[in-house]
Amino acid sequence: MQLPPLDSSTFSQLLGVVSDLTLVMDSAGVIEDVSTARATLAASGCQAWVGRPWLETVTTESRIKVQELLQTSDAPETMRWRHINHPSPMGNDIALQYVVLPLGNGKILAIGRDLEAQAELQRRLVETQQSMERDYLRLRQIEARYRVLFDTSAEAVLLVDAGSQRVLEANVGAQSLLKDAGKRLVGRDIRECFESESQGEVQSLLRMALATGRIEMCAARVAGVSAPLTVSATVFRQEGGAQFLVRLVSREAVVEPHHDNGTSLALVEAMEHFPDGWLLTDTAGVIKNVNEETMALMGLTAASQIVGQSMERWLQRGAVDWGVLNTSLRQQLPVRSFATEVRTLSGLTLPVDVSAVYLSRPEPTYAFFVRDLNRRPSGVVAGATGPAHPFAELSQLVGRRPIKDIVGETVDTIERMCIESALELTHNNRASAAEMLGLSRQSLYVKLRRYGIVADAETETS
Repeated sequence: MQLPPLDSSTFSQLLGVVSDLTLVMDSAGVIEDVSTARATLAASGCQAWVGRPWLETVTTESRIKVQELLQTSDAPETMRWRHINHPSPMGNDIALQYVVLPLGNGKILAIGRDLEAQAELQRRLVETQQSMERDYLRLRQIEARYRVLFDTSAEAVLLVDAGSQRVLEANVGAQSLLKDAGKRLVGRDIRECFESESQGEVQSLLRMALATGRIEMCAARVAGVSAPLTVSATVFRQEGGAQFLVRLVSREAVVEPHHDNGTSLALVEAMEHFPDGWLLTDTAGVIKNVNEETMALMGLTAASQIVGQSMERWLQRGAVDWGVLNTSLRQQLPVRSFATEVRTLSGLTLPVDVSAVYLSRPEPTYAFFVRDLNRRPSGVVAGATGPAHPFAELSQLVGRRPIKDIVGETVDTIERMCIESALELTHNNRASAAEMLGLSRQSLYVKLRRYGIVADAETETS
């Protein structure tokens, strides 16, 4: 390529474009001029190199490279870029890439490019690689713990793909229970592991677990096993999609308490004529049985009008109330005096008090006791020493404080009590508490901060 002769000004502009640092040296390698195109290099004290040999401005390991560059300055056809480090007053080295050209008249030109950006990328790459290795090691440790728990568990455990419903993994307990010595359990449809009359129940169990995201249970018979098993399914998400963790627990391991036939019959008759209403549901909330008092409370003429339906349908607040009740019962925690409203067959609403317990035998069941609050006897009249009504003490503030302040403090107290009660009933689930109170979730957050009960609600389970 033929270029016309360049004047000093044009040549200087050209160097400023192609290089970050330019050194002009004599034949002995003594720096006569320094030009920098970046403020960071100028701040590192490069101008102080003027009058010093280039060898004295570099780190020890770079001196051999500088000597080689100075020797090849007489042969420009063999020139190549070399990585040179300069010590910095800040303590860290300045990384530059140099090439040396002869200028004539015994002058040498060294063109340098700043490698700081490249060095920063290399540092980030190393840090990222180290972080990935730490994460990989942590995952390997977690996988090892999971594998030990999975294989040594006394219960039969299966991992099932939610889409194809085929077994992905099976522990030793599952292979022993399902007598899979001759066949490969992995890859089989999970429904093939059960008797034909139980396959529909297992299919419904998996659908319910996938829809609700909760632990669902049912009773089923495994092929080749005479006694029924309790089957529980839990859904979880992985990169490949949803999967089920299916546990099979033998009911024979549970010691059934001995009941005299006479005692059992008496208990059945007592529950049938119990003065309060009661319902039996499965873990999905489908009503299995009711007594006469429940039928009278709901305005029903036959049990078939309610059996087989979801209990959520008969609750005034529907999914909110059922979510609160099911959350406690699923954890096998009793529910006491839960205030709500139910809808009757005619569409009326009645205030009721609900208590409930979880029953594990003969199959997982919820027992609900419903009491009509309209039939509750009125409270005993307070004696002479007690206040005539709950807010009698407010009358003592009249004349001392403005009525606006008295009413405002009373409203705040009642509002705080309602919020605390809703959080307690919903186990600190703010979404359910807000719906129960008829508030938006944002409004509930504002009131939580206003009354200083945010810390008490931090343990919510969404």
